[in-house]
Amino acid sequence: MTKENVQGAGEEEQQAQSKKALKKQQKEAEKAAKKAEKQAKLAAEQQETDEDDFAKDRYGICPMVQSQQKLDRALVRVQDLTPEKAEQQIWVRARIHTSRAKGKQCFLVLRHQQFTVQALLAVGERASKQMVKFAANLTKESIIDVEAVVKKVEQKIESCSQQDVELHVERIFVISQSEARLPLQLEDAVRPEGEGDEEGRATVNQDTRLDNRVIDLRTTTSQAIFRLQSGVCQLFRDTLINKGFVEIQTPKIISAASEGGANVFTVSYFKTSAYLAQSPQLYKQMCICADFDKVFCVGPVFRAEDSNTHRHLTEFVGLDIEMAFNYHYHEVIDSITDTMVQIFKGLRDRFPTEIQTVNKQYPSEPFKFLEPTLRLEYKEAVAMLKAAGVEMGDEEDLSTPNEKLLGRLVKEKYDTDFYVLDKYPLAVRPFYTMPDPNNPKYSNSYDMFMRGEEILSGAQRIHDAQLLTERAMHHSIDLEKIKAYIDSFRYGAPPHAGGGIGLERVTMLYLGLHNVRQTSMFPRDPKRLTP
Repeated sequence: MTKENVQGAGEEEQQAQSKKALKKQQKEAEKAAKKAEKQAKLAAEQQETDEDDFAKDRYGICPMVQSQQKLDRALVRVQDLTPEKAEQQIWVRARIHTSRAKGKQCFLVLRHQQFTVQALLAVGERASKQMVKFAANLTKESIIDVEAVVKKVEQKIESCSQQDVELHVERIFVISQSEARLPLQLEDAVRPEGEGDEEGRATVNQDTRLDNRVIDLRTTTSQAIFRLQSGVCQLFRDTLINKGFVEIQTPKIISAASEGGANVFTVSYFKTSAYLAQSPQLYKQMCICADFDKVFCVGPVFRAEDSNTHRHLTEFVGLDIEMAFNYHYHEVIDSITDTMVQIFKGLRDRFPTEIQTVNKQYPSEPFKFLEPTLRLEYKEAVAMLKAAGVEMGDEEDLSTPNEKLLGRLVKEKYDTDFYVLDKYPLAVRPFYTMPDPNNPKYSNSYDMFMRGEEILSGAQRIHDAQLLTERAMHHSIDLEKIKAYIDSFRYGAPPHAGGGIGLERVTMLYLGLHNVRQTSMFPRDPKRLTP
């Protein structure tokens, strides 16, 4: 190739490159012009919007509440929104449960605790197009303040707890905004399991619920469960205080295993070791020896049992009772069963809404009990089980399946979900249990059952230091470790008995639920230490 040809080819290439660069520049210029045009259009629209939006002061996101001001504004609770408030202008604070835009309207369902109400925004004199759009775009679970007029509705709103009214919103302000992506949907979390399967809609499994417990506790079902559980504690306290009991507080860090068993959590205690209390047992008894006569306590109980069942927790709330009696431990059984009956009546009368709410998701038969409470002897229970085809020894402890079967047999025969089983074999009870004076193979001990599951274990305690020492040695317990306990009976001790109740189990079984984790706010089991 000649020199001229090479030069010509180079010039052509340069021209092609400059054409390309020119084209690229033109494209970029066009792109920038379009972007500028778009931004100008948006700015113009925004300006127009701001000018046109007559309601711009009636909605928005509030600055973070840092207690800047004291507003003289009364907020009405969702549960108090009834037809009596029709045509009243009120303020409500609630979460956005659901929102749905429809043309120039936006329907919101507002929720506070276990109560919901429908709210409506419509383009008109009080609400602009922009205000309705703002409301429709708010994220679920955000907390808002709304000013609204309460209106009666002609047709009941079946999807809300407040079925006879709705709110016509005039102002709406966000107090706390939720992130758009929720770890679980609340409507999925309250859907009855069978219904979800049939319709192919999602339900939420237990681990997802417990991993995101703060959200799960917002559901109407969880709200109802834990309000009723609070009622169990209150009724327990009130009933016992009325019976002349004294509430006590006992240590949870102790030097020896309370029950003399191996199922204890060991904790380091300075230069030595200590244990987490399996029961306030020993301290309740010491209080009886100190002449308090009747005591109770409500507090955490720890069990290092590697039991991954529907009814075991490694930490639960114990409702414990101990009382001196005059001549027979049945005086104590009668006092405890009456306390339980007062709790059952109180729950039935004070918490019908909560019971109904839980039943929507977890249907169950109403809880049945007798007055006075049915009391069966262990021998009778064994005879009933044997008659039903169960092979077991007279002094054998009840297995969980046999407890459940016995519960069904008792329900069929006596029509009660609550009963006492008395006179357990001595061999299956702790060292401090008083033996039966008429038959040394049996003991003055008892369990109480709800829907075929044990909720209380109790007994007359040995109040004689000599007999207690013998029984402790029989159970191979290190006497040095329980010296303070045995010594408390050396200076005169009244005959006494008591028992311990699991709060979570009582709540679970009263409501007919199937897992104790549903009734433990932040459950602890062998596989769960968080949240």
